[in-house]
Amino acid sequence: MILKTIFLLNNHVIVLIAIDAIISLMRIESRNQELENKMKKLSLIIATLAIIASNNALAFTFRTTTNSKAKDIAAKTTNLKPSLARLAIETFYNAKKQGINVKKSIITVIDYSLPSTKTRLWVLDLDKNKVLYSSMVAHGKYSGENYTTHFSNKINSLQTSLGLFLTDTTYFGKDGYSLRIKGLEKGINDNAETRYIVLHGAPYVSKEFANAAGRIGRSWGCPAVEAPLAKPIINTIKNGSLILAYYPEKTWIKKSRFI
Repeated sequence: MILKTIFLLNNHVIVLIAIDAIISLMRIESRNQELENKMKKLSLIIATLAIIASNNALAFTFRTTTNSKAKDIAAKTTNLKPSLARLAIETFYNAKKQGINVKKSIITVIDYSLPSTKTRLWVLDLDKNKVLYSSMVAHGKYSGENYTTHFSNKINSLQTSLGLFLTDTTYFGKDGYSLRIKGLEKGINDNAETRYIVLHGAPYVSKEFANAAGRIGRSWGCPAVEAPLAKPIINTIKNGSLILAYYPEKTWIKKSRFI
């Protein structure tokens, strides 16, 4: 009887020891699981930080490259500010990222903050860092005198529109060889086609006219260029390149999805 009791007690002790061992193992496993979870979280944090660091490095490289390209291009012409050249480059890539069907690595930049008597249109080749053409360019009849001060997207406003445009096909009209352009910014220039806003040459866009009148002639809202340059410019930029019509106008800058 005593032996049986001792045996039973021993069995209970063994069971208790076994239970204690299982609990210890469970605690170890729990700690291991907790450690594993912590390691997973740490790995995720490290991976996230690595992605952020990589993106920052790429962004820094892009900014550095863009700044260098902009300065290089601006130095090859007159009146084009490096800051505007940089904005044009950034706008070009933003448009491509947003799925705009850009077919050429060319962007035409117009700086309407400059007087009409100055060269204020440039055709830029972003692959070769070249200025292909530069010209004076007219603004709309009701957009100002020598300086462009008013902009509109309204039909029959006879004013210039700001923003990003995509070039289309050519035709011969009352202003000769002309280029259709599509406004890409809703509420800013998307009435361009309805308003028959096109790029064309004009005899009133010339140094002679500017010297006589103190400004060049004005259009009905079209970006009219110097007549001798119209054909080569149009043939270079037609069918899928971008035109950026710029002015430091707060409403447009705030609203634009490209700049």
